[in-house]
Amino acid sequence: MIKKSKEHLDLVNETYIKHFKVAFSVSSLMIIGGFQAIIHAICPAIFQTSASDKIKKLHEKISKR
Repeated sequence: MIKKSKEHLDLVNETYIKHFKVAFSVSSLMIIGGFQAIIHAICPAIFQTSASDKIKKLHEKISKR
């Protein structure tokens, strides 16, 4: 497990801390966007573009890596 983790960190050229921050940021955006999408599904007047805005932001963030 440690060896595979080290290989992954080397592949993405990040330290553990840098990778943790990026992964935590991405996962937080996904969770928040998911909740916004659920609320939007229940009441379409709320969070009309929030979930798609999160997807665009995630795409931009991941594409830069």
